Amino acid sequence: MSRPLTVTIPHSLGRAAARKRIEDGIAQLRDSYAGQFTALEENWNGDRFECRLSVFKQTISGSVDIGDDTVTVTILLPIFLTMLADKVTTLIQQRGQVLLDHKT
Repeated sequence: MSRPLTVTIPHSLGRAAARKRIEDGIAQLRDSYAGQFTALEENWNGDRFECRLSVFKQTISGSVDIGDDTVTVTILLPIFLTMLADKVTTLIQQRGQVLLDHKT
């Protein structure tokens, strides 16, 4: 495994509302891309979400830690997929910010 990619996304929702949005976003991702994953494990432990999935015969693992004013996403990409690290980081930052934007 390579070193972890870590993206911290600020929010002003509070922990409970941020968790709800993250849960909804994960459900949407699962529904949209389930056919492309050959295996998927996921677990919530308090305000920490952990998952493992296989894509392109490579295992990716990660976690999402939900705080009062930040969400931290950490992903371990296999060496084979590290060439995508910048794109993955940008995508997480952009989509995460949209997901966590405070809307009334």
